[in-house]
Amino acid sequence: MRPLLQNAHRHMNTTIRWGVLGAAAIAIGRTMPAIRQAPSATLLALASRDAAKGRQVAAEFGIAHLHASYEALLADPEVDAVYVPLPNQLHFEWSMRALQAGKHVLCEKPLCISAEQIAQLCAERDRSGKHIEEGFAFRNHPQWAQLAQIMASGTIGEVRAVHCTLAKQFLDPADVRNQLQAGGGALYDMGSYAISACNMVFQCQPRRVVAAMDRDPVFGTDRLTSALLDYGERHATLTVGTQSGSNAWGTHQQFEVLGSQGWLRMNFAFAHARPSHCQIEVGDSSSVGAFPTATYAFEPVNHYLLQVERFSQLLLGHPVAHWPIEDAQRTLQTIEALFTSARQDQWQTLP
Repeated sequence: MRPLLQNAHRHMNTTIRWGVLGAAAIAIGRTMPAIRQAPSATLLALASRDAAKGRQVAAEFGIAHLHASYEALLADPEVDAVYVPLPNQLHFEWSMRALQAGKHVLCEKPLCISAEQIAQLCAERDRSGKHIEEGFAFRNHPQWAQLAQIMASGTIGEVRAVHCTLAKQFLDPADVRNQLQAGGGALYDMGSYAISACNMVFQCQPRRVVAAMDRDPVFGTDRLTSALLDYGERHATLTVGTQSGSNAWGTHQQFEVLGSQGWLRMNFAFAHARPSHCQIEVGDSSSVGAFPTATYAFEPVNHYLLQVERFSQLLLGHPVAHWPIEDAQRTLQTIEALFTSARQDQWQTLP
């Protein structure tokens, strides 16, 4: 995490005024309700290229400023921060344009579809002095702070390996996950969670990676990707699939950390489509099999609400956690190396 913003947002308002680019399903279902509920946020503006849908959503959420174009919203002087829930291939363009318009940016994951695009966003962030983050709501869930405390306590010893699985049935051809040119596929979508989490645990990116990949014969996207990430004497394995596991409302998720003296596992580590109970199970040096010696239970929390509130508080000058987009750049470098590995059938070394 970077030091607290030097140019924290300080104006007469007591909340950050948000604008949303497009009425995407994740915006309507999760983030816009979160903006309405967050004490430090105001849902002020919406831009929709579909006039009828825009009017409907604006009326539903009580949005004061409805714009017919994304450009018009970025020109709105009352908007402080912009949320970008557009299809993956549009993230870079509209995040860049928002920064150039003097807005702070929260953009859905993956932030971009190439590491070079993120490098350009880093440069514009530094030039503009505005804050930009990748929208990983899971990082705001208290279970991840608890995981960090468990690892720091030495209960499981030194981290040796991480194992991660995410899967769900995404079969609709219209789903962006099934559109190759839009940055679809399991690795961009679910792999970004897995790689980001592995890097959080190890506090660095892998040295080299190797992947096996199966592509859908019609969509052309990777529907099953497995990878081995070598962090130097420490390893991570991941499997992500868009045509595997359950077809329920939430993805199948497993996240395990193996230590030199124990282990821990999370049963709902990442995106909660609905606020849900979850837990971390911990096995120390005395545990047998997969039976935990301690369990940390968490009540349902809306981590989209936690994300919006934390982001807004940051802009208001409060000392809260935040994550630089250099993290996203490292994730994209790993994703690009994994695609190359699968294509060339060999290990790839990262920068």
